[in-house]
Formats: sequence, C-alpha cells, structure tokens
Amino acid sequence: MTSRTTPPASPSGAPAPAPARRRPVRRLTSRGRAEAHRVASPLELFFDLCFVVAIAQAGVQLVHSLAESHAGEGLLSYAMVFFAIWWAWMNFTWFASAYDNDDVLYRIVTLVQIAGVLVLAAGVSRAFQEHEFLAVWLGYAIMRVAMSSQWLRVALSTEGSERTAALRYAVGVLVCQVGWVGLLILPEGGGIWLFLAMAVVEMCVPLYAEKARATSWHPHHIAERYGLFTIIVLGETIAAATVAVKSGIDENDALGELLPIAVGGLLIVFAAWWIYFVAPIHGHLRTSRQAFLWGYGHYFVFASAAAIGAGLEVAVEQAIGEAHLSTTAASSAVTLPTALFLSTVWVLHARHFKAGLAQQSVLPVTALLVICCTFLGDRAVLAAGLVAALAVATGTTLTARTSAREPQKEGQVVEAREGAEARESREATDDRGAPDGEATDGQETPDREASDEDASDGEGSGRRES
Repeated sequence: MTSRTTPPASPSGAPAPAPARRRPVRRLTSRGRAEAHRVASPLELFFDLCFVVAIAQAGVQLVHSLAESHAGEGLLSYAMVFFAIWWAWMNFTWFASAYDNDDVLYRIVTLVQIAGVLVLAAGVSRAFQEHEFLAVWLGYAIMRVAMSSQWLRVALSTEGSERTAALRYAVGVLVCQVGWVGLLILPEGGGIWLFLAMAVVEMCVPLYAEKARATSWHPHHIAERYGLFTIIVLGETIAAATVAVKSGIDENDALGELLPIAVGGLLIVFAAWWIYFVAPIHGHLRTSRQAFLWGYGHYFVFASAAAIGAGLEVAVEQAIGEAHLSTTAASSAVTLPTALFLSTVWVLHARHFKAGLAQQSVLPVTALLVICCTFLGDRAVLAAGLVAALAVATGTTLTARTSAREPQKEGQVVEAREGAEARESREATDDRGAPDGEATDGQETPDREASDEDASDGEGSGRRES
C-alpha cells in the first residue's frame, strides 16, 4: 500500500501546484547579473573548505623552510604552489557565478575538481623539500581539465559570441596544461622561469576569452565568495597559530614567552578581518576591467593572510628555541605578510570609499609602522598587533566624524536651498503684483478698479433707463 501526500492548499483553498521537476542534466547557460538574492551555494562552501586543506599544507611547509633558514627557497615554492591553488579556485568561482545550474553533471565535475586539489595537497611537501612537482602538476591538471569540460558544456549550450568566449576558455585552459608539463622536464633553474611565463599565459586566457563576450558574473555573489574565502583562510591562520602556541606551552612550559605572540597574533587577525569587511565592495565591481584587477589582486590578499599564520608558527618556534633563525628574522615572518595584507586591502578595497587624506593614509601608514615593529625584539609581534588594532580604532573614529559632519552639511544645504527658493518666490510675486482681489501698500489692484468702474457704469445706466 502506497501513501500519497496531498499538496498544501493555497489561500483560496485549492491545492497548490506541485513544484516543477528539473531534469538531472540541463543546458549550461548564463545566469543574470541582476539576479536577486544570489548567495554562495553549499557546494561552493564545500569547495572552499577543501581548497583550504591545500593552503594549510603550503603553510606548514613554509614554516619548515623559514625555521630552517631557507627563506628564499621556501618563499619561492610557496608562491608557486599557492598560485596553483588560487588560480584553480578563482577560475571555478567566476565560472560558477556566471553558469552554476546545479545539475548532476555540474556537481560531479565540481567534485572532480575537489579531488584534484586534494591530490595537489598531497604533493606539496615534495614540491617544497625536493622540488618535485609531479603530484602538484597532476592535481592541478585534474582541476583544469575538469574546468575546461565545463566550458565545453557552455559552448554546446550557447551560440554566437557567448559560444566563442566559452571555446576560447576551454581551448586556452587545455593548451596551458601542455605548457605546465615543462615543470616535470626542465632542470630546477629553468622551472622557475617556466612558472613565471606560464602564470602570465594562464592569466591572459580570461582577458582573451572575454573580448568576445563578457561573462555574466554576479557582483554581489563574487564579493561574497571572496569574502567567505578570506574568512576561511584567516580561520586557518588562527587554527595553525593556536596549535603552535599550545604545543609550545605543553612541551616547553613557555607561557611567558608565548603570551605576547599569541595576543599580538590574535590582534593582527582580528584587525585583518575588520579592515577587509569594513565596507561592501560589490558596488565597485561594475566593469570587467575593475573586476579583473580586483580578482587578480586577491592573490596577495589570500597568500599574505595564510602566510601570517605560518609566520606566527615560526615566531613560536623561535621563542622556544626550535627555529634556527634570529628574533628579527622570526618577527619579519609575521610583520612582512601583515604589511602586505594591509597594503593590498587598501589598494583593492579601502581607497575606493575612504574620504580625505587622513582616512586614505591610515592603512599605508599602518603598514609602514608594522614593518618597523620587526626590530622590537621579543615584543615585535605584540607591537604589530597593537598597531593594527590602533589602525582599526583610528579608521573607525575618522569615519564616524565624517558621518557626523555629513548630516550637518546636508541640513545647511537644505536650508540654503529653501532660503533661495523663498527669495525667488518673493521676487516673482513682486514682479507679477499681488494676487487678485488683494490690496498692496494701500493701492487697489487693477482688477478691483475695473470692477468698481463696471459697477459705476451699471448704476448710471440704470438711472438713465429709469
């Protein structure tokens, strides 16, 4: 015996229509930029969390390199690995904003991309330690070939200039994967130059493809996706630093040495979150040019945010005597990425809504002061955190003062406008004369005089007739 569910009744009493059934595989067509209530999907959030696994692995290896005084090699490997993670994430994010139809095939291909980044994460340690990029290349290739298949779906579902743009994307992505094979063949020195060349070629693919037609990415959705990923990266930074501090306290009983680092690191991360989200940015993403510059610039935002966590771990290891580097070098592992984060956020975000020289100067000056904190010895991280917190307080105060002055100026403008309108009205009244039937300065109006004359004429006529 089967049970049947009755659809809920509508306000009129009739059963509500059953929801339309969607086919498991549908055409992959563009979504509108003006779509209301566009937010990140659960699949996108899952995608972000899996990508942070790879970022965490890159951070761990950066800590090992810095702690062993191999800063140059470590930073170069970090930049290369982080580019692979960031670029795959960014391409999926913008594609999903324009074409996410959430059908079965779209979900499966997205899950394949997640598998690819996990393969990449598994090869991060060998990329840092042995400069062996096979697993990183394979994971990256899985993600990019999957991305190319999504663009081919778009090409099959569309026509005209939109189809041309989709084909350019698909072919461009596949051609780049052939170029990346050189990392497995060339010697170590040549691999660095190949990386730089291929990174430029990869970033030129969207510029070339969208000359045919700009994709219909959603500004609010894009801003939200970048904001959520920033939060996840900052969260990973806090998690990594917390584990390092806990281990240092448990194994070395070094609470006194680690407390300033913990407090300073926490203030830096809190300030980073505050500064990034102090004002919405989606209104600035009006053109493809603005969006490209903003999106590409986030490589430095994400990379520096993750590097702050690695720097805090290095500072902890140096404080408990497990890192082979000076206090100044360990402090710079925190202050330099913090300064880079502040500077980049100012360029991409803050300068677009800050008013006046004072507000515009807060973040650049803060970045310089944070760098100066590098030379304060054991209290460098704490000092940098206090400087970052002071920047937040200063920016908030300046913004509040500006906001308080604006209503006063607005009121003065309104009063001036009303006064001008009143003067114009009086002048117009004087030019036209007083309204009908009213006296002005003891003089009768022409209409009143004409009425009196008519009345006199009428009386005279009546007397003559009688």
